[in-house]
Formats: sequence, structure tokens, C-alpha cells
Amino acid sequence: MKTTHNRKNVLSGIDRFLFLTLFILISSQTNSVYAQLKLVPIGKSQSNKSEVKSSASARIQALSLPFFDDFSTTATSHPDSTFWLPGSGVYINNTLATTQPSVNMATFDGLNANGVPYNYVNQLSQGHTDTLTSQPINLAGTIPSDSVYLSFYWLAKGLGELPDDDDTLRLEFLGQDQQWVSMWSTTGPLFDSLFTRQFIAVTNPVFFHSNFQFRFRTYGRLSGPYDTWHLDYLYLNKGRSVTDRFIKDIAVRTPLTPFLKKYTAMPIKQYRANPALATTDSVGTDIINLFNNFNFTTFNFTVKDEISGKEFTNLNATSAVFIGGEKTQRKRMAVSPIPVDKSIKSVKLKYKLELITTDDQNPTIPSVNLRRNDTISARTNLSDYYAYDDGSAEYGVQINQRLGRVAVRFALAQPDTLKGVRMSIVPFNQNIAGQSFTIQILSNKNGKPDQVLAQRAVAAQYASSRDSLIQYAFASPVALKDTFYVGWIQVDEQPLSLGYDRNSMLGNSNVFYNLGTQWVQETSLKGSVIIRPYMGGSVGETVTGTEPVTDKSAYFFPNPSKGIIGWNENWIRKVDIYSIQGVLVKTIAAESESRSASVNELPDGMYIFKASDGKRSFVQKMLIVK
Repeated sequence: MKTTHNRKNVLSGIDRFLFLTLFILISSQTNSVYAQLKLVPIGKSQSNKSEVKSSASARIQALSLPFFDDFSTTATSHPDSTFWLPGSGVYINNTLATTQPSVNMATFDGLNANGVPYNYVNQLSQGHTDTLTSQPINLAGTIPSDSVYLSFYWLAKGLGELPDDDDTLRLEFLGQDQQWVSMWSTTGPLFDSLFTRQFIAVTNPVFFHSNFQFRFRTYGRLSGPYDTWHLDYLYLNKGRSVTDRFIKDIAVRTPLTPFLKKYTAMPIKQYRANPALATTDSVGTDIINLFNNFNFTTFNFTVKDEISGKEFTNLNATSAVFIGGEKTQRKRMAVSPIPVDKSIKSVKLKYKLELITTDDQNPTIPSVNLRRNDTISARTNLSDYYAYDDGSAEYGVQINQRLGRVAVRFALAQPDTLKGVRMSIVPFNQNIAGQSFTIQILSNKNGKPDQVLAQRAVAAQYASSRDSLIQYAFASPVALKDTFYVGWIQVDEQPLSLGYDRNSMLGNSNVFYNLGTQWVQETSLKGSVIIRPYMGGSVGETVTGTEPVTDKSAYFFPNPSKGIIGWNENWIRKVDIYSIQGVLVKTIAAESESRSASVNELPDGMYIFKASDGKRSFVQKMLIVK
């Protein structure tokens, strides 16, 4: 967490790399410790792709005025090559801020066009990061009296990290002499949640040539998305002025809220058990009137299965009076549960809001149809998995203690079997691909994680593309009755970072962590861990993952242990100790009068203790911390 605005002069060591760290005081059975479940900025693992080089020759014919782009028609995470040179490094998205003037924005940070940090080696390196350069624009024949202005909206931070005092967002114009001239810049400001609109006049004759270009450049940390800026709604034209504030445009803005009440996706079998309980009452988004007049709007709202083509909802309605002057309005549309036949294996719902406006009539921006930003859609999968997230990771979340555990709660509507887990593993500071960690499935007791039903030691992997998931399957499906938990054990010192969605609060109250023997609910992080259990497997294949305990009073103690373990039962004759990976690491031959033994030679870690008298046995998991 930044302790002052001038972070780089104050923080040192690993603190430089942590954007948001939350310390939570908890009490265990033996003592009180500080847990560090924290959010960190994310990067992307190195890929074999090479960054596309920017080139002014990427386009043969220059564009004509007006130039307008609000990124609403961009189909990918990269800017539209119709307007922009490739290789900019900016990320087109609709999730890293909440007050954008229309759907989608361009985000600048320390990642290149492939999502890889510009400098993966030196975490403190500074320099120019992303550069968004326009295609050539023909300004030949234009003169200063034509009153040419470029306007745009900008924002620092949003849902990213606040730039520092010496970080900059800069606008430059290309002169006829092929020299870039700085026209405007801003340094790391105090946080403001609202986009700021800027007007820049084009008055110098050196800019009035047939291959004029403008570009936005950021300067900051080169090692990841640490200094974040957002840009939107760029408009260059003649005949403008600084009072040219209002454009006849009603636009959709923020993502549509989830179709489901508790999840963003769920298994179709679980949805079918009680569709009414699983479906929300309405979905919503923000719309904004960028004009200065009152306005009426009508809209069309549809819900359709993209697999079968079946349409469940087609609603046409009229909005109330919509006040102008860049005012926003929350629009909500009622939704109903959808019928799902048992023969249907998967449903891919697409729900879409289309505003019916007159933005294309007597347009403020000649030749630009501003109905382009009147439509927004979202998807809900009813297939084989649960999800709380929207699919995009704004941060990484990690447990900042070796052998610490994190678990995320899910609730079944009817018994089912779990086949595996899909996870968003994101880099932070170091590449930990290949590092071991353990996935756990746990039962529920009194609203908290309880017994381990199944676990698997796996190696960390990075997905090949941004916001993709890594899938880990269990050897046998895990039988589940009702509420269950999916989580991981932090095995090594270097933390595992999972993707964290700051836009979805559905999973906010379902996260728990454990630093020893006590599970604690975490609610202060405000978002959802991107971890998705997927279901499948037949009843005949299922395993519970646990062995029966013959006597509940028979257990090893203390847990955690400092190196000496004890037990209560005199029938114990042999104790086999296994690593989490299932490797036998020690066998204790218990004497008839003995009720304790030393395990001091074992490294710190989680172990499985199996006690036996030759006929009966029980197992218990023990944490050894010396």
C-alpha cells in the first residue's frame, strides 16, 4: 500500500512492488499472528510472441477529418488499426474503471502489446511505457483560423494503481519536419474517480500537413501495470472551440450486472434444480447523456441462448426523461428464470441492451454514427462450472505466509461430483512457473471450511493469453453433498498469485484463510477470486477423499507442532508420516507405554499422519512449524 504519494522515494525492497496490502489480525489456538492476504498488481508471463512494431507506413492513405474513436467498436483488447498504429501496448477494456464516457477505454501501464512487462528483470526500472499513435491524418490545406481542436477524456488510476509524482501521461503532435512536439502532459495526480475532459488546439502551421499524427505516451515503471492511466472518447476536427462541450450522444457505459443471483456462471444441473432461486430479478448498466438537452430513449432488451438460438426475452420499452449535460442514469431490466430441459447439456446466454436513440440524426460529429456506443451485452454460461468473476483479473491475490491456506466457498443446490478446478494464475515480480502448490477441496462446518475431502499437489502454470485459465483435474471425481470449499496451500516462500476480479462482489463474502488451525473469513478485499470448480463424473467413480476415524478422541497434538507430537490412544502401534504429495517420509514404532515422539528432523510443512494397530487406523493432517 502506498504510504505517501511519492512512493519511489519512500518505499524500499519488496514494499515497492506491493500496490495494496491488507494486514488482518487473527487469533489461533496457540497465539495471535498477522495474516497477510493481499492484492498485488499483475503482469503476464513471458510469451514467445514478438511485439508488433509501430510504423507510420502501416497505412497507405491518410485519414480525413473528423477523427473520432471511443473504442466502443473495438472487438479485441488491441486498438482498432483503422485509427491506430499497432504495437501500442495499450489494453482496450471495459473493466478497469467505472466512470468512462462510453463503453470501453484504452488503458496504459507497464505492459507491452503482448501483455508482458517492458522490463521483467529490473523491478525498479523507469522509462516510457505504452505509446498510442494515431494513423496519419490529412491536415493539408487546413489553417489556424479553421479552429482545429483535439478533445479527449483521461483518468489516472481507475481500478489500477495510482501513478506517482514523476509519472506522466503526455500528448505529442507530429510536425511536418517529422519531429514530435509535446502539447500537453499531466503528472501523477491525486486520485479522482471521474474522467477529466481536455481540449488541445492545433494552431502551429507546422502541424498542417498531409501526414499529421498525434500520440499519447506514458512514463513510469517498466516492470508491470504499476502506473495506470485511461483514455477515452477522442475527437479531432475543425470548426471547434473550448466551449464545444456537448455532443449529441447517449451511450451505454458500465458492464451489465450478472444474470445469476449468486454467481456469474454455474453448472446447468445446479441451475435446473431451482432456476427461480438462482436467477436475479434484474440486470442493469449505466447510460450517459453527453448532450445538453433533455432526451427520451427507448430500448430493446433480449436474452438468447447462443447455442440453440432460442430467445427467452425480447422486451421493448421507453425510458423516462433523460436529463442532459453529461448526466448518468441507471437502467435496469427485469429478467426471468429460463426453462432448462434435462436433455440440454449447456446453455450460453447472451443478454443484450440496445438503446434506440437519434444519435445518427443531425449528428454533432459529421459522418460519424454515434449509435455505435448504444449497445452492450454480457454472457452467462450454464455448463459445468461455478464462477464468481467476470473473466478479467484487475489484480492478483496471494496469501503472504508459507503454508498458509486460502479457500473459496460454493453452495450446491443438490449433491454433485467435482472433477477439477480452473484457476487464473497471474505473475507478480517473479516467474514461478513450475513451483509446487496444493489444491484442496474441503467440506463445510458452521459456515467455514472443515475437513479436506481431496487434494492434489500441482505445478504453477501461466496461461498462453490474457485472462485465460489453467485447468487441474483430480484423478477421481470428488463426491459433494452441499456447501464445499476450493482453495490452495502456499507451499513455497514465493507466493502464488491468483487473478482477482475487482468488478464482481459476488465472491466477496466467500473467501477464507488459515495460518494454522483456524479459518477466518476475509471480506475487506472487495472482489472475487478467479477460481472455478468444474463438475462431472459418475457416482460409481466418486471418492470422498477421506478415511474414517475410528475414535474421534484419537488425535495427534499439538497442531501445529513445534517438533514433538503426542497422542491419546494406547492402541497406536505404528505412525506413518506422509508428505502432502503422498510420499512416506517417516515411520514411528510406538512403544506400549509411549504417548509421544519427536519429528524434529522433518522440515516445516503440512503432513499426513496415519496411525494403526494393524487392524484399524485413522488419519490426521498436521502442520509442523519449528
